[in-house]
Amino acid sequence: MAKKTPNINSSSTADIAFLLLCYFLMTTTMGDKTGIQRTLPKIPESTQQKDIQINRRNLIQVKINSSDNVLLIAGEYATVPVPRKGDKIDDALITAKIKEWMANRGHSEQLPARELPDKPEEAKYPYEVLKGVVSLQNDRSTHYDTYITVQNAIVRAFNELRDEEAFARFGRHYDELTQDEADVINFIVPKTISEAEPKDKNKTK
Repeated sequence: MAKKTPNINSSSTADIAFLLLCYFLMTTTMGDKTGIQRTLPKIPESTQQKDIQINRRNLIQVKINSSDNVLLIAGEYATVPVPRKGDKIDDALITAKIKEWMANRGHSEQLPARELPDKPEEAKYPYEVLKGVVSLQNDRSTHYDTYITVQNAIVRAFNELRDEEAFARFGRHYDELTQDEADVINFIVPKTISEAEPKDKNKTK
């Protein structure tokens, strides 16, 4: 008489799987990245529209077309095409040009203003504030890698300006400052980055 193969009791398999699922859910560390952080300039009141049109000196446009070519446009005449290093955009040039334009070390009237605060609540910060705004616009056909490269170059320009300002005022790098000192630097060099609506070269009017 042949022996019967004993059956495996699987009645508790579902319970074990559920316990394992609970274990991994409780022990897994979730990523804390929340995307690209931006501090956008405040929406102007209707009475300020005229001033914004006059103060074109405070705006630099970074444009990426559908062929991933990048153009820096500051004012009406200063236009800088960004060359490539092989297949990649020269992101170091973007950072350097934005820093040079934003800082306006010589107080040129063709570059962004450096102004003292005029609001009573900002009296505790008697420092010149950089008024430049970087406006980024891409085409809907722009490649993602190019877009992120340009984004990083812009943010790096602001980070380096903050670091230089921190070292000049406090003798330490930005990431070594106290919170009060960092607040001062953030006030002097605000990250004013605006993103315009992407263009679509294939869209017909």
